[in-house]
Amino acid sequence: MPRSSTTPDVPLDHGASSEGSYRVRTVWISDVHLGTPGCQANALLEFLKQVECDTLYLVGDIIDGWQLRRNWYWPQAHNDVVQKLLRKARKGTRVIYVPGNHDEFARHFLDHAFGGIELAEECLHTTADGKQLWVTHGDLYDGVIQCARWLALLGDSLYEFTLKLNRHLNSWRARVGLPYWSLSKYLKLKVKRAVSYVADFEQALAREARKRGADGLVCGHIHHAEMRSIDGTLYCNDGDWVESLTALIEHPNGELAIVDWSRVMAGKADAWPVPRESERTAAQ
Repeated sequence: MPRSSTTPDVPLDHGASSEGSYRVRTVWISDVHLGTPGCQANALLEFLKQVECDTLYLVGDIIDGWQLRRNWYWPQAHNDVVQKLLRKARKGTRVIYVPGNHDEFARHFLDHAFGGIELAEECLHTTADGKQLWVTHGDLYDGVIQCARWLALLGDSLYEFTLKLNRHLNSWRARVGLPYWSLSKYLKLKVKRAVSYVADFEQALAREARKRGADGLVCGHIHHAEMRSIDGTLYCNDGDWVESLTALIEHPNGELAIVDWSRVMAGKADAWPVPRESERTAAQ
């Protein structure tokens, strides 16, 4: 079970490049897609340097085996991320890797540990305030992945094309002084069928969590960070490190929050989520 933490969950140092700036109890990240040009490895590396935790969950699609089989791509920044994860495990962070569909090769090694990183098909996490959270990547509850793998592979290729187009578009936007904008996220949210697919996925996972007697769940897979209640079950998606640069964190008091790391890097004053308890203390 995850170890508890009594370290205050506040920034230790507001410097943008300082090590260990933020202390939390638990972190969940997924959909990093190391091995693809779309992976925001440098941003993730900075996140891993600045955020310290007792338990770190890697919730699938950390390495993109699908893309690596088609075309080998592995720059130094991707190797640096792997080394940083191994270093965290060596220094006492419990690192648990729950594979997804893009890194399904790791499912051959479940219940083993490599360099201190534990592999598990799924987990049950207990928060500091006693909530039981089922942790799964989510692909096993995706009808497209399970019933029409060829369609999933086609969609993956189209997604990579969209990301490539998005990089060129944002290169132009940067030159004319416009902020980053995600074309793929815009398309997913605007296409009615995609919105329906996301809703069906979320409902399926919430039903499964209830069957397991859990209070909620944490997943990835659809690259859409969100935290909300679905028929009384807490649904948490930690997002991705291709488009949104998001993670789910647990404060020492058990409170959960989504971190938008792009806002933290941009220096937004309210970017790092503070526990409500801390907000009340500050107001007094």
